Amino acid sequence: MIRFFLSLFFFGAALAVDKTSNPDLSGRLKMATTNLDRHGILSSNDDWTFHYDKQDGYTFRPGSVVNANAATFPAMTGVGMTLTMLNLGPCAMLPPHSHPRATNLVVAVKGNTTSYMIGENGVGTVEVNLQPNVMTIFPAGSLHAMQNNGCEDAQLVSALNSDDTGTLNALNGLYQLPPDILKAAFGYVDMDIQSMGKSVPDVGTGSVKGSDECFKRCGLSH
Repeated sequence: MIRFFLSLFFFGAALAVDKTSNPDLSGRLKMATTNLDRHGILSSNDDWTFHYDKQDGYTFRPGSVVNANAATFPAMTGVGMTLTMLNLGPCAMLPPHSHPRATNLVVAVKGNTTSYMIGENGVGTVEVNLQPNVMTIFPAGSLHAMQNNGCEDAQLVSALNSDDTGTLNALNGLYQLPPDILKAAFGYVDMDIQSMGKSVPDVGTGSVKGSDECFKRCGLSH
């Protein structure tokens, strides 16, 4: 298990950071006094329609995290929820991350995905096999990761109880610490920790290539 999570850490990428698509509209919605006022602002059918597959970064190669929230879909402003489409190509994964402001419910639509969740110090790892119609829970602040174990695309739907959940990726956050603090945190191990940090990708579409075992089993190349 430790070896698995180290492989996730060293090849992980941060989940996508959502930028507010229409700041003016979002501001007007936050200032609306009544629901009737909201409908006056969201006056067209298009204002109430969100196409996941038309969003930037929607892909299965290696995969993506597409959020419908207050930033990407202004009609979600004040609703208190985020609804996310998770796409995982063959052997793709979501690296370890947490949501500081939301509990996360995930249900599988297709594929064979394994999730890993650690709640806090002293709590063991919860491992769930997410096949179609199976759901799991990631409590707010918990560290969690997911990998598509199959050689075909996997898709999952994620619901979070905030329209501004926040995402903190373990490695991207870790490597913002000073080098001497980072070395001490790793227990002064005999390896070049700082150089490894340089290979951690920047924020992308949210999904990255997973384990070597899966790639070999599926006959894929990195």
